[in-house]
Amino acid sequence: MEAGTPVLKIDGLGVDFWVDGTWYPAAIDLKYDVMPGEVLAIVGESGSGKSSSSMALLGLLPPNGRVHGTIEFAGRDISSISASALRKLRGEDIAVIFQEPMTALNPVYTVGFQIIEMLRVHKAMPPMDARERAIELLRLVEMPSPETTVDKYPHQLSGGQRQRGMIAMALACDPKLLIADEPTTALDVTVQAEILDLLRALRTKVDAAIVLITHDMGVVADIADKIVVMKDGRIVESGEIVEVFEDAKHPYTRQLLAAVPRPNLDPLPAGAPIAERKSGEPVLKFEDVVIEYPKRGRVPAFRAVDGVTFDILPGEVVGLVGESGSGKSTIGRAAVGLLPVHSGLLSINGADMRGMNAKRLREMRRHTGIVFQDPGSSLNPRIPIGESIGEPILLAKEAKGRDLDRRVETLLDEVELPRSFRNRYPHELSGGQRQRVGIARALALRPPLLIADEPTSALDVSVQARFLELLQALQQELQFACLFITHDLGVVDVLAHRIVVMNHGKLVEQGTTDEVLRNPKDPYTQRLISAVPLPDPRLQRERRERRAAHV
Repeated sequence: MEAGTPVLKIDGLGVDFWVDGTWYPAAIDLKYDVMPGEVLAIVGESGSGKSSSSMALLGLLPPNGRVHGTIEFAGRDISSISASALRKLRGEDIAVIFQEPMTALNPVYTVGFQIIEMLRVHKAMPPMDARERAIELLRLVEMPSPETTVDKYPHQLSGGQRQRGMIAMALACDPKLLIADEPTTALDVTVQAEILDLLRALRTKVDAAIVLITHDMGVVADIADKIVVMKDGRIVESGEIVEVFEDAKHPYTRQLLAAVPRPNLDPLPAGAPIAERKSGEPVLKFEDVVIEYPKRGRVPAFRAVDGVTFDILPGEVVGLVGESGSGKSTIGRAAVGLLPVHSGLLSINGADMRGMNAKRLREMRRHTGIVFQDPGSSLNPRIPIGESIGEPILLAKEAKGRDLDRRVETLLDEVELPRSFRNRYPHELSGGQRQRVGIARALALRPPLLIADEPTSALDVSVQARFLELLQALQQELQFACLFITHDLGVVDVLAHRIVVMNHGKLVEQGTTDEVLRNPKDPYTQRLISAVPLPDPRLQRERRERRAAHV
């Protein structure tokens, strides 16, 4: 490849899908190029055509898709090459890091086997050499204990470790182009920072070009050199990263940047007043709570939560933050009676949840609503959303018939969904709309306590912004207490009155949002906050350099 030649050059690229007798465009007349060692970020909301257009480069579209236009890779037109030639390119010269490694990795083979398979197919390596190379790649992506991890199955690894395994596989053949499709979605901020540092280091080591598909503007500001903004299948703006962030020309780009939660991490000035807590008896109270997963066969008992104490008052939102495995979701599940408490006091509205029988527990659950992380899998796909929302009211025998219909319509109004949606099924709604249905269902019985478990992790920034505004408005109107479990500190800053920080099952810090985010005391909280990517390229570069200096 000649110097100055783009690794990837796209001209007039279009992607269409055949649905019900009509071709629907997913990407229209795209044009961009990527140079060696350069990171191009493609951003936009769900349905904008980012992933479809990138999968089209490798012939990974479903059978009802078609592609037209020119795709040049390393100066060679690959838009009409044979399937066998494209298979040779895939993995060897162009690699993909998929969004969800748990579904992209084969669950019945070890991570090492899957990397070795790549090396033996594309490089014809002997088995022992391929194994040594696989361990070397796992070491390169900073996988803990690569000599033993090479023989582990995907389900035995954490989300961040699976993502590292996926990156190791993608880099196995030293590709010239790496397509990373949402590589940090649903990762903790510290793991995300490590993955971005890793991609940055690999870019310089192997001089690979990277196409980064994401909706996280903090990630874009952290790693990208150039940006392409897509809306409704078209490119509406493109340019150098600093130029677009500081002087966006298109209204959609400005709207996208304005919707990003920007946590204020500046230290509190000395003597700044601290907000007073609300008054009243706690709605939810944890006092020295221990939660254990019992011993099973040879697997010893595991203490997931150890000696946690905090409470939530009426009308208060408490953000529960920490990395994967810190015990956040375990606390949320215990609060709704899905996990037993080993020791300590857990009470809702003054009623002790320990040792409660099944009948009493069912009654207590009427006082607690829960919004799950993935509304698509938590809603019944076989019943319309009107029935899903009305089901808790019907089971509680609070209303039926026309009264129930009116209650469902009121709930749809409150979450700003059209009443006509009551007859639609979950698959007919977008992610943000399904999440609103989840809130309506959780609030159907007007519970004094709402548990929200990572409800914004898979939402686009603009959908997330509208979702947070809605939740804030409902919380101020209904004054329910809310335990908001998340790893997104920007969201916590917008929503929470107080923050509780968890690490390895222990509570390491708690206080008002100002105290924890802007004046953290615990070293773990400080590390967590320093890893948050800010949606500002200049500021983010400074923070990254400061963080590297302290390592």
